Amino acid sequence: MNNKSKVIVIFAPTASGKTALTRELFSPSGSHFILNAEIVSADSQSVYKYMDIGTAKPQKDLTSVLPHHLVDILTPDQQFNVSDFVDLADEACSKIIQKNKTPVICGGTGFYIKNFLFGVPPTPVSDEALRNELKQRIIEEGNQKLHEELSKVDPQSAKKIHVNDSYRICRALEVYYLSGKTRTSFNVEPELRPNYNFKFIVLKPPRELLYQRIKQRVDEMFDQGLEKEVQDLLKMGYTKDSPGLKAIGYSEWFNYEDKETIRYEIKHHSCKYAKKQYTYIKDIPLSHVIEYRGMEDIQKVIDVIK
Repeated sequence: MNNKSKVIVIFAPTASGKTALTRELFSPSGSHFILNAEIVSADSQSVYKYMDIGTAKPQKDLTSVLPHHLVDILTPDQQFNVSDFVDLADEACSKIIQKNKTPVICGGTGFYIKNFLFGVPPTPVSDEALRNELKQRIIEEGNQKLHEELSKVDPQSAKKIHVNDSYRICRALEVYYLSGKTRTSFNVEPELRPNYNFKFIVLKPPRELLYQRIKQRVDEMFDQGLEKEVQDLLKMGYTKDSPGLKAIGYSEWFNYEDKETIRYEIKHHSCKYAKKQYTYIKDIPLSHVIEYRGMEDIQKVIDVIK
């Protein structure tokens, strides 16, 4: 007899229709309602308050009837990493299961989802003095210099970490200087965590359809007031160095002046990011990859969950 708690995990890139899907399947008002559930957001930017339009957060009319966890829990100046996500997602799942409901991990941050399924690989404990030293070097020497340094000592990590991702650059260098080993050498053979009974679903819209929807989504964000949202964040004192504002949809406002160029770059970066996100969730055991165009394919998802 299997006493492990069922956890549904849905990976879906931005603009693929995951919010509409969760409304249909897990909200009592949905015409395809199949079970009582609560959503645990696997979106690295939805954790931040005041960033609603650029992160396409679900509307209050949905969250009021279908609770969402790990949304609006930090201010944009706070750091949030994969270990934080896995710890808080586990905590949320425990609370949901205690209510006799089913946790649904749902989002587009493939790196978070992969680590939730497998667990975070062990790495050396942080050293505050070394971390502060690396942070100061980032400020004084710049991301590019430390990224080049990482390329020399841990080229595999450097390939995976964007030059603007100062947090992960510092962490990878910290691991190397503490242990003499690369961060990737601490990775364990992938094995799904045994404490849950996972149902893992990957929604994969046809690429051109996805890109079309992403571009349409960006246009809608501009219509909804993305520019004002960014201006309001700046008035609150947040800057281009705030972790939240390094996200796609926000960072572009610091790099370009022309609004149409910003719009174009957000679309370009979003499409590129959607493609990259799939690399994190490739070859995961027992995954169900579904070609998903929208509501016409909802029965495919229902068949897997049931």
